[in-house]
Amino acid sequence: MGGGEVAPRRSAGTLLPVDNPQIADRLDAFASLLELAEANPYMGRAYRRAAETIRGAPFPVAELVRSGRARELRGIGPGIESRLRELVETGAIAELAALERELAPDLVGLGRYLGLGAKRSVELARALDVRTADELREAAAAGRLRSVPGIGPKTEARLLEALAREAEPRSRRGLLLNRARELVGGVAAALDGEVAGDVRRWRDSCEQLAVVCAANDSHSVLARFAALPQVVAVVDEDERRAVGVTVEGVPVELVAAEPERFGTALLRATGSPAYVAGLEPLPDAPDEDAAYRALGLPWCPPELREEPFRGEPPVLVEPEDIRGDLHCHTTWSDGKASVEDMAQAARERGYEYLAICDHTPAVGAVRGLTPDDVRRQAEEISRANELLAPFRVLRGIECDILPDGRLDLPDDVLAELEWVQASVHGGQRMARREMTKRVEEALRNPYVRCLSHPKGRYINRRPENALDLERVFDVAVEEAVALEVNGLPDRLDLRGEHVRDALRAGVQIVCSTDSHSVRGLENMVLAVATAGRGWATAADVVNTRPLRSILDGSRVA
Repeated sequence: MGGGEVAPRRSAGTLLPVDNPQIADRLDAFASLLELAEANPYMGRAYRRAAETIRGAPFPVAELVRSGRARELRGIGPGIESRLRELVETGAIAELAALERELAPDLVGLGRYLGLGAKRSVELARALDVRTADELREAAAAGRLRSVPGIGPKTEARLLEALAREAEPRSRRGLLLNRARELVGGVAAALDGEVAGDVRRWRDSCEQLAVVCAANDSHSVLARFAALPQVVAVVDEDERRAVGVTVEGVPVELVAAEPERFGTALLRATGSPAYVAGLEPLPDAPDEDAAYRALGLPWCPPELREEPFRGEPPVLVEPEDIRGDLHCHTTWSDGKASVEDMAQAARERGYEYLAICDHTPAVGAVRGLTPDDVRRQAEEISRANELLAPFRVLRGIECDILPDGRLDLPDDVLAELEWVQASVHGGQRMARREMTKRVEEALRNPYVRCLSHPKGRYINRRPENALDLERVFDVAVEEAVALEVNGLPDRLDLRGEHVRDALRAGVQIVCSTDSHSVRGLENMVLAVATAGRGWATAADVVNTRPLRSILDGSRVA
């Protein structure tokens, strides 16, 4: 299928879904098509949440559906339950198949990949009566694009340029790490392959999404790839490689390597171009260990494969090193679970402690705790500690830093707490000098132990603030205050490069989830991986330490 011909996706009912990932993939596909059909937006979100629940369930959901107990799952109402029953019993969702016929998701995926919106993609394909990339290319070369209402010379030129670079397996806009991990992980699991590209390096915004498989018969693997529910069209293919796109227009590259060259292919598909170029020529090897041995180098963690590097890597911090989460929210502010529920979930993860850090009033957008609220919450924390001992729930707060650097709660309240995080929420566009002075003043408060999400960014939505990190690092070392690596997927703040700078300056870091639900505690893996991208070891991370170390004194040792 060389030359860019698009292979349309197979029917939704070809394979009977039997495991959780397959069922979740069908619900995700349904959600995407509901969004394309401009259905009630809450419907699409509900199906995506149901897909997340099913994908993470520790038991076979199909059995629960067959026994009529699907609604025991969180977020499964009668409507989704009926779709699940139909899917498990027949292997298809009739409405999903109808939407696929009506909306042609393969064309939508291709159009989005080329930079068009969903509605415009369908209009263009129907107006030109095309269904493949070759047909679209031929129509464009013949000047037929200009016959479509609304397509002028500039749009035509943009589409021609996009078609020329069509086989480039790179997303026009990076996916958040959690979404990219879910997408690529699902493809890898379905094909018995390995995740590669930006996802394996734990980049905060992923553009290169790749999976590597070992296969003597590459044709069967490529065919299975084209038939996956995540892949709506294949835009490029040769003997051992293919690029598929999702209905959102996100490209995923598949490499089907000979078994004796699998390690070489995985190494090449994982590292950044600069990192791989620094190792060339790569030897043929069946696994990465063998490839590194042939190069005369120690194995390198994927997190460190950004820049050319041939030395001995450090032993990076791992999720298993974490003893507690020092930043989570509850129903006292904008969280979705109680103190006890969050603590129970943290204990089940093997933690020794959890700090409850709800917001203070100045955050504005959500409820914040007043001094009276903080003291009333202490009673609930005390009850949870009695119930869950020796696990410890710490009294904490995420205290807003006011524009003049003062904190949003008085010192006599902060003095009662066991963990105080200071945060900037409002005024993120403040000028560099004022923002830095604001944060510096807060770090000098004797009760502050950590600065939360220091750069205040939302990936792909809001740029980093103008905070002078070098100055903040100096003050943090002087005042023995830690800086947070926030595990929310759309924050991951500090990011890897800043973590490395912080460690070089002698700053300690905290890996936290900023979780607002029990499920959010799972984001510790993202915080830890981001710290690892900054070359952090367990010794650099405050919450790898036992409870007694956290409770000793008011500052980071």
